[in-house]
Amino acid sequence: MTMVVGRRRIGKTVLLKKTIEKKPSVYLFVSRKSEVLLCEEFVREVETALQVQIFGEIKTFKALFAYLMELSKTRHFTVVLDEFQEFYNINPAVYSEMQNIWDSNKNESQINLILCGSMYSMMKKIFEHSKEPLFARQTEKIVVRAFDIQTIKEILNDYHPKYTSEDLLAFYLFTGGVAKYVELFVNKKCFTLKKMLSEIFRDQSYFLEEGKQVLIEEFGKDYGVYFSILSLIASSINTRSDIESILNISIGGYLERLENDFNLIRKNRPAFSKQGTKQVRYVIEDNFLNFWFRFIYKYASAIEIGNYDYVREIVERDYTTYSGLVLEKYFMQKLIEGKKFSMIGNYWESGKNANEIDIVAVNDLKKQISFFEVKRKKSRINIPVLIEKSENLSNIHSTYKKFHIGLSMEDM
Repeated sequence: MTMVVGRRRIGKTVLLKKTIEKKPSVYLFVSRKSEVLLCEEFVREVETALQVQIFGEIKTFKALFAYLMELSKTRHFTVVLDEFQEFYNINPAVYSEMQNIWDSNKNESQINLILCGSMYSMMKKIFEHSKEPLFARQTEKIVVRAFDIQTIKEILNDYHPKYTSEDLLAFYLFTGGVAKYVELFVNKKCFTLKKMLSEIFRDQSYFLEEGKQVLIEEFGKDYGVYFSILSLIASSINTRSDIESILNISIGGYLERLENDFNLIRKNRPAFSKQGTKQVRYVIEDNFLNFWFRFIYKYASAIEIGNYDYVREIVERDYTTYSGLVLEKYFMQKLIEGKKFSMIGNYWESGKNANEIDIVAVNDLKKQISFFEVKRKKSRINIPVLIEKSENLSNIHSTYKKFHIGLSMEDM
């Protein structure tokens, strides 16, 4: 039993369908309809895919799953149940019924059962909450993530070999490596900042409603509060006290759910700070959603009346500053993917005019510490100032070899 989870548009379904191609398998999509109609559809799929004939009426998923488990005692095949969390809306008893059938038959079964879902909070509840019937039943867990930087570069190189650093930064900023967004830009041949913005800010654009499409169902009736919090974080109002002072409500529970249940934000603490430090800044992990909340949701009124040029003008006005922050994230991700360090993080001190260092990376094995300053333009990097800013950390790691490095768009 394999649990597969990942945000919407990440490519889980395509990946699974590709994996089971030309193998004995059946793909079942759990759509929101009555259990009887769903089972009618599933029976036809099973008969066609596995070349069997099912006698008698099967009106419940319990009966169909029992049949599949029995069949798997005589032959090996794969069953994919996509959008598995939807059974909560159809018949929540399905999960306990599956548990009983699974536990009774799994030792004799040759089934490869893949349970896939895109609502992170619901899938986590099904498999990781101790009171749920399928708790700890999965034997594997696969989290499908966005393409890494090397893959993004390879895709750009395949379709736009003469890409510039500006093209790469924009492609990374808008897609974050999410398969669907990459595919949309590739299909429309949008490989420059200008073309990407034209695709985003047009009538009937796929991207304009995307934040709502991806998240409203996850958040339920409280989505307005969650959206307000995410919009503020995307606009660099990213501490709990600052957000609460604007919204005038306590948001501790919301932040906890955004981090732990929805997997959308993370706590960013200064490098080397203690776990309990109050110096916490929240960041949105997903590049596209960060952009969507910063510009599209924030200026929803202009989007509603079709004034896309107005919002595009704001993006173009703020792009240099905004993309500078994304460039910092790009290099941090690149360092993480390089696997040469035991710790990578940001550093800042409390108080006005306090030291901030864009990236700090440590290799404890080699006793090395590297300090990075990230700027769009190489000419703006000031290594003597970086050395000065890093003095406090250099004193703590007095025995470590120090490196002070400037990174700009030329280094992408």
